[in-house]
Amino acid sequence: MKQANALRVAAVQLSSSDDPRRNARVAGDLVSRAAAAGARLVVLPEKWNYMHAASRMADGAEDLDGPSLGAARSWARRFGIAIAAGSVVERVPGEARAYNTSVLIQPDGRVTATYRKIHLFDVEVGGTVYRESDGALPGGEAVLGRTLGRTIGMSVCYDLRFPELYRVYAAAGAEIITVPAAFTAHTGRDHWEPLLRARAIENQAFVIAAGQVGVHPDGTRSHGRSMIIDPWGVVLARAPDAETVVFADCDFDRLEEVRATLPALDHRRPDVYEKAARRDSGSDAPA
Repeated sequence: MKQANALRVAAVQLSSSDDPRRNARVAGDLVSRAAAAGARLVVLPEKWNYMHAASRMADGAEDLDGPSLGAARSWARRFGIAIAAGSVVERVPGEARAYNTSVLIQPDGRVTATYRKIHLFDVEVGGTVYRESDGALPGGEAVLGRTLGRTIGMSVCYDLRFPELYRVYAAAGAEIITVPAAFTAHTGRDHWEPLLRARAIENQAFVIAAGQVGVHPDGTRSHGRSMIIDPWGVVLARAPDAETVVFADCDFDRLEEVRATLPALDHRRPDVYEKAARRDSGSDAPA
């Protein structure tokens, strides 16, 4: 039985290609399944509309009123649901590079929050070099959205490794954290679930992580295993290795219980942390 103070949510998992029409067709089918199962908030993965190498991001770039988000807005209106539209490649006028952008869409189709990925994935792992900054510009703002009476902290993929961002969201009242992603198969095997559960536990919030899965046109492989996690760190839903959608009921009475019985957020000492950050890191002298 669904709890009275609960919200059914869904995470869509895709294996996106460089064909936006194909990607939108599959995503639309999975959003329809989610809505039919009673989901009121649906999260799409990173770059759900277009996946290719960073150097070709511009090939899939669209304006925020372009066809991909136009489709997502139409799904929201048709089914009367909110959609965290993963991320899309957002065209930037006058720039060769694009933003990696997530938007929050209300059930009436309005976009009410826009988050541009802050941390870009410039690393070498598993013998593969990733240079997201070759095709992307970094965002510069943490963004909270609000829908269906709930406050949502927005992020994208590599942001997951930077707990400072999520603590800002928790301090500002976030109850849900969205993590659309295309985590690599190499790092995802060991890091994806521990990082997601840590963000849920330390911020006492629900985490909805919608991932890419499988091999993409540039030969990279995404980990998948999309998850929905509760504020205690319990995995409520986990996707298999396929294009699919998973569901869970986020019980906000449980969230309040966790925060009341283990009030770690109230026990924070930002005054002490700020003093430590101001200390001269080059000095060995005692403070």
